[in-house]
Amino acid sequence: MAYDRQTESRGAPARPGGPAARTGRPAGRSTAPATLTIGDLAEEFGVTLRALRFYEAKGLLHPQRRGTTRLYTEDDRSRLATILRGKELGFTLREIAAMVDGDEIAEAGAGASLSLSPAQVAEQITHLENQKAEIERALEALRSYGKAVASA
Repeated sequence: MAYDRQTESRGAPARPGGPAARTGRPAGRSTAPATLTIGDLAEEFGVTLRALRFYEAKGLLHPQRRGTTRLYTEDDRSRLATILRGKELGFTLREIAAMVDGDEIAEAGAGASLSLSPAQVAEQITHLENQKAEIERALEALRSYGKAVASA
């Protein structure tokens, strides 16, 4: 009998408390913007709730509030993707904020994007190569130290 119940539940329609209800995303097409809870957004991007609250505190994200619940729009989702991309490229949050705010943000409604000039790209490459060289020197020093300790 357990098998029959499992089979029936697989074909059952979505329950009221399922993902569609949690995210506020409409089941069909709608002109209303979809919203995501903080948990949904964190899970989607593999970040912690604390990280999302931190980005909000720094003014990088601006969720809507419904009581104590934070609701994120598709624009917030796009903005978070941009923030994480900037971090991946080695930029500081201050630099990312400058890139996604003000004059450098993409057209309204088009979603946030990193607007990098060729000079900024070259500068960031140089910065990361310098960091890499420093790390290589530190690793070599530690390896040498480890060999000296092991032979003593």
